Amino acid sequence: MSELQAQLHEWREALLGRVPDAPSWLGGRWNRAGIPLLLAFLIVFPLLFSEASGFLQATTYALAYVVMALGLNIVIGFAGLLDLGYVAFYALGAYSVGWFGSDFISGANINVLAGHADNFGIHLNFILILICAAIVASIAGIIIGLPTLRLRGDYIAIVTLAFGEIIGTLVTNGSSVNLFGQPLTAGNLGISSIDPPYFPVVGSFGLLNLRPWYWLILVIVVLCVFVAYRLRESRLGRAWIALREDEVAAVSMGIPLVKTKLMSYAIGAAFGGMSGVFLACFDGTVNASQFEFQFSIFIVSMVVLGGIGSIPGAILGALCISYINFYLIPDVLNTLPHTFGLNFDLTDLSIGIYGFLLVIVMVLRPQGLWPEKRRKRELTGEVAPEMTELAEPTEISLEGGQNLSQGGFL
Repeated sequence: MSELQAQLHEWREALLGRVPDAPSWLGGRWNRAGIPLLLAFLIVFPLLFSEASGFLQATTYALAYVVMALGLNIVIGFAGLLDLGYVAFYALGAYSVGWFGSDFISGANINVLAGHADNFGIHLNFILILICAAIVASIAGIIIGLPTLRLRGDYIAIVTLAFGEIIGTLVTNGSSVNLFGQPLTAGNLGISSIDPPYFPVVGSFGLLNLRPWYWLILVIVVLCVFVAYRLRESRLGRAWIALREDEVAAVSMGIPLVKTKLMSYAIGAAFGGMSGVFLACFDGTVNASQFEFQFSIFIVSMVVLGGIGSIPGAILGALCISYINFYLIPDVLNTLPHTFGLNFDLTDLSIGIYGFLLVIVMVLRPQGLWPEKRRKRELTGEVAPEMTELAEPTEISLEGGQNLSQGGFL
């Protein structure tokens, strides 16, 4: 069996060697033929289903959560900061739509390329709301990050958890907070008059045709993946990884601690805010009950399941958990207990199912489904000989015919 595996590995390496690597701005390890083929498949994917397919709807939700997982992966995976208040950025992104893309602010009458005919409210184009949400969420990320600059480990998790709960309480009781005679939020009543995305050539999106929604979130995902790869290979990305591995050593080498940490919070928050904008428009409502603590755990589970610090892992973890949550449990396996004479639906056990899956993955594959190479070596012990003292010494020829083993002493 080992000889067969070695032969298959040799054939695989030979086949991949015939295809040049991807350009360095995309990570440098994918092959050039695979990227356009994958993008082409993703573009034509919704054409394989009906316009109102349940599976297409689940896929659209999954892609929105991919954006959040990528953002949280920047904070947890790249910078090593355990953020348990990520729901705050989702809430700010969703309420950005409620403020700038609905009839909620009745005292204003602003319409900017929104394709909306109402005489009251603020109605901005979807792209403008997306930019506003990214800015608002980034500022909130910096504010949340400031108290954690001198904290490490579990203490960061406690502080970010507190901010997440503060945001949740604020949006719930925001109807009692008046700014310029206007309630801050609608509380538990929610904001239901959300404008759908509008583009001059395409027009407004409809709720019965899910394909435009899929293509829109696919564009956002591709943009976020591109940004995540570029950040990882940049000087800032290397600084994040250095802080994650050894903060004291990184600071002593001249890495600016405050700026580097706050940048991770701000960029990760911007991803969450953009995803919140899309989800608010896709759901057609913004309600305070959507922003509970378990949502943060939901996103953290995606990052951990896929592999902390791995961009493909974050994507894979988000897709797996989203499909289980939005398609497999409610549409495929929901009535399975009734076949065994049990009087409950599988949706009643969804939280327990997530916990069970995480325990199984952490036991069988602690590095995640698609781990980062560095973390995989740490957790599996697969360290190259060149990184240890077990490597065979190499001889260096000196003048006069004397030989010296590399790493030895004269």
